[in-house]
Amino acid sequence: MSNNWAEKIKIFIQALKIAQIRKRLAITLLIFIFFRLIAHLPVPGVNAQLLKQFFAQNQLLSLLDVFSGGTLANFSVAALGLNPFINASVMLQLLSFVWPKLAQLSKEGEYGRAKLNLYTRLLTVPLAAIQALGMYAILKNQQVITQLSPLMLISLVVTMTAGTMALVFLGDLITEFGIGNGVSMLIFAGIVARYPVSFFQTISLIEAQISFNFIAFVILALALVGGIVMVEEAALRLPIHYARRAGRFGAGGRSYLPIKINTAGVMPIIFALSLVFLPSMAGRALVNLSQPQLAQLGEWLSFWFQPGSLVYSLVYFVLVVLFAFFYTLVVFKPDEVAEQLRKSGAFIPGVRPGEATKQRLNWYLYRVTAIGGVFLGLVAILPSITQRLTQISTMALGGTGILIVISVILEITRSLENLVQTYQYESL
Repeated sequence: MSNNWAEKIKIFIQALKIAQIRKRLAITLLIFIFFRLIAHLPVPGVNAQLLKQFFAQNQLLSLLDVFSGGTLANFSVAALGLNPFINASVMLQLLSFVWPKLAQLSKEGEYGRAKLNLYTRLLTVPLAAIQALGMYAILKNQQVITQLSPLMLISLVVTMTAGTMALVFLGDLITEFGIGNGVSMLIFAGIVARYPVSFFQTISLIEAQISFNFIAFVILALALVGGIVMVEEAALRLPIHYARRAGRFGAGGRSYLPIKINTAGVMPIIFALSLVFLPSMAGRALVNLSQPQLAQLGEWLSFWFQPGSLVYSLVYFVLVVLFAFFYTLVVFKPDEVAEQLRKSGAFIPGVRPGEATKQRLNWYLYRVTAIGGVFLGLVAILPSITQRLTQISTMALGGTGILIVISVILEITRSLENLVQTYQYESL
């Protein structure tokens, strides 16, 4: 483990010596700074003091604020964060299973990906407008925001929608000119920016009589970080033989096909998080309606899907596991891998090329993904478990945020390693 981290530090030092990579790092840092400036640019008509009190008393919105990087509690122009864009991505990927035209686009290379990206951004606009209206309704019912005229309401919705699209644009800039995946990097920046505040808030809740619980909390946190690093780096190395490659291996070459325990990365948690909040938010919007049936439905949704409740945790866990399988099958396609192995003259020992190889890859993939999915699900609901065991509120310092931070750090390291190799090859 120590050698592994030493290699990562060495890669980072090598990256700083290359001018092109330094430029990419500088662009990423500048975008982070601009993102944090947007997070503190509030929209007009909001009582900031009442808004902070409301968020302090609302566990759901406090957790949402952590993942928006503080934009929600400030009710800034980017208060919606990247949630509409993530929801649009989930909807299109789900539709690709039932709409053959979308599935075909995903196989058409760069042109297909460009079309899907365009459709995702077009779908993001109405989703952001709907979420802006829902957020306005919730805050208006709590008297945090005043009744707005139709023109001011349209201005508010347009401003918040534009803020979301601005974040999408910043994410694209990071992906193309910076380091790592833009969406993940912005979420990472938002979480890290909130960690100092969240940490001191957690410390302030600690009293002398629960010092033992605090020690247990620290031990759990350290164990969590170690477990996440191990699972993120773990992979099943499937032996591959090359029948046509002769040389020092004798009859043929040998290699390995790695199947990561957590192939999907952090995306299943982000997808599940964007969906598991919807029932509670819908409940808060319905509870103040004049129709008794809808108001009762809103009370039921608000009660059962409150963060930390048993139903919320179970639904969250199931969604994470399902999205882990779904996203893994999107990223790792056994039929395409089997075909590539067949064309390159490679085979799994004891398995025929073609359909038999595809079935064996599915067999391994489902079992490995089950381990990774269950781990991600446990990490996602860890704040609820920890709070019950230690009586310390850990929503702000929960396993989901730690997982995202560690995953993005590892992703940055891999990106830097690839860039170092690329620019070194170009110099040769």
